[in-house]
Amino acid sequence: MLNAVGREIPEEILERTGKEVFQGNNYKDGKAFQKASPKVTPVMRNDHDKMVKDIHEALVKCNAHDGMTVSFHHHFREGDLVVCMVMEEIHKMGFKNITLSASSLGKAHDALVPMIEDGTIVNIESSGVRGKIGDAISHGKLKGLATMRSHGGRVRAIETGETHVDIAFIGAPSCDEYGNCSGMGGKTNCGVLSYAYVDAEMADYVVAVTDCLVDYPNYPAEINQTKVDYVCVVDQIGIPEKIATGAAKPTTDQRKILMAEYCTQVVANTPYFKDGFSYQTGVGGASIASTISLSKIMEEKNIHMGLGVGGLTKPMCELLDRGLARKLVDTQDFDLDAVNNVRTNPNHFPISAGEYASPMNKGAFVNKLDYVILASLEVDTHFNCNVVVGSDGIITGAQGGHPDTAQGAKCTIVIAPLLQGRIPAICTDVTTVTTPGESVDIVVTDYGVAVNPRRPDLLEALKAADCVPLKTIEELRDIAYSIVGEPEKVQFGDRIVGIIEARDGTVMDVVREVKPFSFRED
Repeated sequence: MLNAVGREIPEEILERTGKEVFQGNNYKDGKAFQKASPKVTPVMRNDHDKMVKDIHEALVKCNAHDGMTVSFHHHFREGDLVVCMVMEEIHKMGFKNITLSASSLGKAHDALVPMIEDGTIVNIESSGVRGKIGDAISHGKLKGLATMRSHGGRVRAIETGETHVDIAFIGAPSCDEYGNCSGMGGKTNCGVLSYAYVDAEMADYVVAVTDCLVDYPNYPAEINQTKVDYVCVVDQIGIPEKIATGAAKPTTDQRKILMAEYCTQVVANTPYFKDGFSYQTGVGGASIASTISLSKIMEEKNIHMGLGVGGLTKPMCELLDRGLARKLVDTQDFDLDAVNNVRTNPNHFPISAGEYASPMNKGAFVNKLDYVILASLEVDTHFNCNVVVGSDGIITGAQGGHPDTAQGAKCTIVIAPLLQGRIPAICTDVTTVTTPGESVDIVVTDYGVAVNPRRPDLLEALKAADCVPLKTIEELRDIAYSIVGEPEKVQFGDRIVGIIEARDGTVMDVVREVKPFSFRED
C-alpha cells in the first residue's frame, strides 16, 4: 500500500504489526486514545527492603522470563555500561526471545551482537542504532523486527501499551536505598534522566542501577521512590568522559562554518526572529557554529531567546548564563558543560520525553518551537529526510527528536552538505524516509539554500533580505549529480528487517536487508 510520502508498505508488514500506513502529519490530530494502565506492586510494610545484591537477584525478583521486554535509557551514550551489563546476565541465565526497548543504542552496545545472533534478542525497539548492531540488523541477523521510533513516538508506544515493558533498568548517577534517582550527585553524572520517565511510569518492574548510593532521601529526585521496585549498586554504570559525543563540538571545517553562516542568516531574516523566540538546534558542528554566530546578532539587535529546547550543549547553556536566553528545557545533555549547567542554573529545567515530544498528549514543547535546526544524511527533491539508513543501506543513525521537532516547529531548517564524501546528500529520492517533506521548510547546504514551495512566505522573506544564495532543491540536486554523477541505488533483498514509524505509530517506511557487498558506485 502506498503511503503519504510515496513509499510502498507491504501488506505483510501491516498485518504483522497491526499498523496503518503513514497518512500525513496530522492524521491522528484530535483523535482520543486510551492510555494503558501500568501494573503496580504496592509496598505497605515499613520494613520492606528494596536493595538487591546484584543484577541476577533483580531479574529473579522481577520475574524475568523468556519473551519479556526490557528497557533502557541512553543518557550515558557512548559511555553506557548498563545495557550490556544487564543483557549479559540475561544471556547467562538462558532467557531467549527478548525484546530490547531502548531510547537509543550505539557503539557502546556492540557486545550485544552475539546475543542477536543466538536468539537471546529477537526484536529491537529504538530511536536508532549505530555501530555493529546496525550492521547486524541490516544483514538480517535479527530474527524479528527492528522498530525505529522518534523520541516522542517511543513515549506514545509505551503509554498506549503498544510496547509493554516487563522490566525497566534505569541507570541512576545517584540513588538512595528506596529508589529516589537523580541524574546528578554521583561519579557518573549525565545531567537529566528524561527518557527514562515513561519507563518508570509504565513498566511492570523498575530497577534502579547505580554506582553511587546516597543517604535517604535523595532529593530533588527525577524518578522517585513510588516508581522503583528495586535498587542495585554496581561498580560503574558509565564512563563520564564519553557523555560528550564526537558530534557535540564546535567545528573548524570551513564548509560547515559556511553552512552555519547561511543558517544564521536564514534565522535572522525570517519572521519568527524577534524577542522571545524559541529555538532548538542539533549537536552537529554546523548547528553548534550557527548557535554561536546567532548569539552575536541577538546581542546586536537586543533580541533574547525566550526558550531553548532539547538536547543541550555548552553554546546553548552559555546563552542562558549570559542572559541571552531566558529559560532552557532539557531532555539530554550532550557535554559536561550542559550536565553542570542543569545543576547550577535555576532557569535550566529537566523535562520528560513526553513533555518534550509525544504526539499523544495535550501539547508538547515541540509545538511551541519557532525554529529547529537539524542535520540529515540525505534530503530528496520532495524535502523528505533520511537520518537512519546510510547511503550503503546500513542502519547507522537515529531518528531521535528529528520528526518530532520538524513537525512541531514553525520554521524547520535542515543543514546538509551537498556531498557526503562522494555521495550526494541532496538526491532525487532518499534511501529511507524518516521525516516527511511536509515537515521541512528550508534546506541549507554549502552550495545554497532551498525553500520548500509549501512556504512562499519564507521564500519571499529571504529574497527580500538577499542574505543567502537561493536555489531550488532540484538545482541543488543537479549540482551534486554534476560533480559526482547520479549514484546507483542500493541493492536490497526482499526481507524486511525494520520499520520506520511515524510519530503517530503509522508506517513511514520499511528497511530491507542489504544484499552482500551492496554499495553505491561513484
